[in-house]
Amino acid sequence: MYKRVRLRDTVEVPPRFLDDVSEQLVKELLQDKLEGRMDEEVGSVVSVVEVVDIGEGTVLPNRPGVYYEAEFYAVTFDPQMQEVIDGEVVEVVNFGAFVGIGPVDGLLHVSQISDEYLAFDEEGQQLASRESNQALGVGDAVRARIVTKSIDERNPRDSKIGLTAKQPGLGKHGWLREKHEQAAAGE
Repeated sequence: MYKRVRLRDTVEVPPRFLDDVSEQLVKELLQDKLEGRMDEEVGSVVSVVEVVDIGEGTVLPNRPGVYYEAEFYAVTFDPQMQEVIDGEVVEVVNFGAFVGIGPVDGLLHVSQISDEYLAFDEEGQQLASRESNQALGVGDAVRARIVTKSIDERNPRDSKIGLTAKQPGLGKHGWLREKHEQAAAGE
């Protein structure tokens, strides 16, 4: 999901900064340009962490800045199909729960949370079972598996990731802990 990758890109240094083209300046310009953007090959760029090399500057006709090719390390986010993730419920709606998994949210549809019927409690902002009194609400830690993904390269926040928690070892952390404790007690 998260990776540290070595990348190359070109950055424009405005004329007012040309007297001191430093790694720190290039890093800040790369951060402004790339962080939060999606790249087909590496996923969403979360952070530019270190500039390794700055090439020679190139001047383009009728352009005020100087363009430098830089090599740098970045942390990227690229969720993989079937990957198991841990996240936190950030919103509950009548059709499911949105789970924060890095820079995007995944949807845990109500049908993919439990085999029990879960009713939406709008006042309590949770999905609750009448059979076992289990509930899933905002702030709950969840373990789920990625089953669908549609990445929006123009706006990564609009990407859609589908999750499931209907397998052994998946679900709300509190439910998993209870099952583990019951199994340890021999119930």
